[in-house]
Amino acid sequence: MDKIEHIGIAVKNLEASNQLFAKLLGVPPYKMEEVASEGVRTSFFESGPNKVELLEATSADSPIAKFLEKRGEGIHHIAFAVEDIVSELARLKKEGFQLLNEIPKKGADNKLVAFLHPKGTNGVLVELCQEIKAKEGR
Repeated sequence: MDKIEHIGIAVKNLEASNQLFAKLLGVPPYKMEEVASEGVRTSFFESGPNKVELLEATSADSPIAKFLEKRGEGIHHIAFAVEDIVSELARLKKEGFQLLNEIPKKGADNKLVAFLHPKGTNGVLVELCQEIKAKEGR
């Protein structure tokens, strides 16, 4: 794994949380988007070399809605950047980690993503992120 890519924080109200984090970090979010397949709206902040992702549920049965119902607002996951998500997933599976995603999927912020089950990572939901690179010749 290359570095911590971002820390994900589950929030009830994205607009209010954007205002709070803009005051806290001194910058507005650089990106907002919806990931319909995950039932979530996100915003991203940069703080030096670090990023924070805020996540708001868009449907009552989404993973973020379930998280908020169980635990309330707070840190949801930690994401690590990887160069080759497929080989990293294979390595981690061989090491005995339980994968929540056998096959990476398109996530927010132009990334392929996959998650490890928190039962095998001391209760922390771990996300792997690989930048989606534009195809050459386009």
